[in-house]
Amino acid sequence: MQKYGYVRVSTKDQNIDRQMSALTAAGIVKDKIYIDKMSGKDFNRPQYKKLVKRLKPEDELYVKSIDRLGRDYDEIIEQWRFLTKIKDVDIIVLDFPLLDTRKKVNGITGKFISDLVLQILSYVAQVERENTYQRQMEGIREAKSKGIRFGRPRRKIPDNFPEIAEMWRNNLISKRQAARMLNTSHSTFSRWISYASIADDERK
Repeated sequence: MQKYGYVRVSTKDQNIDRQMSALTAAGIVKDKIYIDKMSGKDFNRPQYKKLVKRLKPEDELYVKSIDRLGRDYDEIIEQWRFLTKIKDVDIIVLDFPLLDTRKKVNGITGKFISDLVLQILSYVAQVERENTYQRQMEGIREAKSKGIRFGRPRRKIPDNFPEIAEMWRNNLISKRQAARMLNTSHSTFSRWISYASIADDERK
């Protein structure tokens, strides 16, 4: 049985000292600790892949916290099952004692308890994502009701637009030529034409 550690930070500038200290205090030697300095959005990480290849049945994998393993609970659960069921290794999350597949409580294995805890965490994370989205939508609706606009501010129609538009209406230039003369895009020129037509209709 070998003990391995896994450390992850999102960027190269972030400090790994706290994770390293926790893992070495748990008895993992430095040459058995694998470090990735990249996002935890998925498990497509070079050092993590190397670590998984080295893991053998009954080995132990230590991480300081569950979010160091990954950010997406659905993917964490899938990877957790692969490691514990297929690779047959134990996982120990140092900051969360319930996530320790080695332990047995009243005859119930740590793997079973950990699976239940992960399912609960996944549910809580999903509910929080939905609540966050709902709060964002409510905030946007409230802001819009107060006249707050979102997105990039629309460009002001240039002063020489009427002359260029008239040239286009008289078939002297194409829309694309008109857009170039106004230093804008073909679609923006078309939108300005629509605005002008609406304004003319309202004046009639």
